[in-house]
Amino acid sequence: MKAVIPVAGEGTRLRPHTHTIPKPLLRVAGKPILGHILDDVVALGIKEVVLVVGYRGENIVDYVRANYDIDLSFVEQSERLGLGHAIYLSREFIGEEPVLILLGDTIFKGDLKKMVASGGNSIGVKRVADPRRFGIAELQDSRIVSLVEKPEKPKSDLAVAGIYAITESAALYGALDSIIKSGKRTKGEFQLTDALNLMIEDGSVLKSFEVEGWYDCGKPEALLETNKALLELASPEVKIPGSIIIDPVYIGENVTVESSVIGPFVSVAKNSTIKRSIIRNSILGESAVVEDGLLDSSLIGDNAAVKGMFKRLNVGDSSEIDFT
Repeated sequence: MKAVIPVAGEGTRLRPHTHTIPKPLLRVAGKPILGHILDDVVALGIKEVVLVVGYRGENIVDYVRANYDIDLSFVEQSERLGLGHAIYLSREFIGEEPVLILLGDTIFKGDLKKMVASGGNSIGVKRVADPRRFGIAELQDSRIVSLVEKPEKPKSDLAVAGIYAITESAALYGALDSIIKSGKRTKGEFQLTDALNLMIEDGSVLKSFEVEGWYDCGKPEALLETNKALLELASPEVKIPGSIIIDPVYIGENVTVESSVIGPFVSVAKNSTIKRSIIRNSILGESAVVEDGLLDSSLIGDNAAVKGMFKRLNVGDSSEIDFT
């Protein structure tokens, strides 16, 4: 099996951070979003990965090559024409081999080995409170009979969670080819759900697989919620003399913390400095500086400096705010 990960988007909802860093490389729980995804891919024994890149794609490719021993291919999506179009661009690298598709801004937790080992075509789903916001799977037993993109009157509360294990790759790419050549768009884009529906109409069996954890990283508040959830799942106990650490937190290498209270749900990247501050439910980038600060639900970018008393900030890379 090969993996395809679309990572072409600009991440406009996460500006100012994505002005300088592509969204998949933003950190959550001590690691880039893409790092969490690739760790799961490697754990499945998959050695060949195709990245569909676009905005700051060279940064993403450099990160993967520097940190993972995998056979990496990449293709550029120069026009953002939808998820279906992004997956279609990977066709020459997959051929008829089984493919695992994972969205580049979503982290999953669950028994993915079971999903892949079950054989056949499987789509990850998750029960949600408001199905109108998502692509929805309609089932008969565990078999998917229809996929509907953000329906006004949903017939199911099972959202498509953005992970797809497809053994009939030729059928998938054939369906994608059909909708693209016919110009069929839904909500202005070529949708993967439309291609999967076409597979169902042509006789393919698609089964549902309910994932345990589905963590969106598309907006600042979602990024913080994902940071919280992942830290709760696994984070080592941290003790720093002269400061109070309220677990769970992540503290990177070469971080200086003096006379501060850190946590809960705080991630601090390497080479950062925190002095005389109280920080909770926040993410600090590399080489960030916080002095005399009170931060809650905040995102602080790489090389950003914050000095003074605040409650909530969203500060991009290389910024400086001083209210002392």
